[in-house]
Amino acid sequence: MTAFELVEPSSLGEALGLLDPDDPAVRPIAGGTALMLMMKTGLYQPRRLVSLRALGRALTMIAATPEGGLDIGAMVRLAQIERSAVVRQAAPVVADTLLTHSNVRVRNVATVGGNLAHGDPHMDLPPVLIALGASVRVVGPSGERDIPVEELITGYMTTVLGNDELIAALRVPSQTGRRAAYAKITARTADDWPALGIAASIGAADVRIAIGAATEIPMRLTQTEALFAGRRIDEALLREAGKCAAAEAPVVGDLHGSAAYKRVLVEVHLRRALQKALDS
Repeated sequence: MTAFELVEPSSLGEALGLLDPDDPAVRPIAGGTALMLMMKTGLYQPRRLVSLRALGRALTMIAATPEGGLDIGAMVRLAQIERSAVVRQAAPVVADTLLTHSNVRVRNVATVGGNLAHGDPHMDLPPVLIALGASVRVVGPSGERDIPVEELITGYMTTVLGNDELIAALRVPSQTGRRAAYAKITARTADDWPALGIAASIGAADVRIAIGAATEIPMRLTQTEALFAGRRIDEALLREAGKCAAAEAPVVGDLHGSAAYKRVLVEVHLRRALQKALDS
């Protein structure tokens, strides 16, 4: 690795002041699990890293909102979310998903803000959070803005975040009256990168379906969602939805499977995710 400057600000304002909107060699570091790998392989060579470890309790807390949702600070570690009773009460699918996200060593270090800001479409959390209607609170020199998770990732390791913006919190709306499930399919071990990740959230009036890993970016499958409008969910509808999702999803092949293989996975595992949500 080449030499770089490491700074550790003690406030969010100070951290923002140390970032440079015009210099991609200056970037924040949270848990660093992905960034350090990129640096070791020479894929990324920073000039300055701005550590977010000392920014205070506001970024390291998990809280239930008055409406029954969740407000999770960006520096909360994935293992904390996995074990949180508050998360299990408000959105158990999030905690369940993290049980097979990477491995225990990574989850003990990686943060939720860093996980989302990294923008890797193979991550488990984005499709789950999209299905739940979650958003991130982003802070920058011009103030705050809320970004739906479904609009956050725009390409491979590319997001809508500016170089001088930080994710401050993850917000999950109340899931009262909804049931959700996530299906992760890997080519090797259960905690490996998924060949497909697909999430479903079923409410009284709508169904939300989101896909990741098999597509270039995590996204909703809105055509498949529309099938459920005004219809009773039965086995025939689940089969129809699986076929529709396989046709709608712009799947891409990679080391984890060909596009044709992944279309079969989508058809089969969307049905299973929907059934799992119904049974929860």
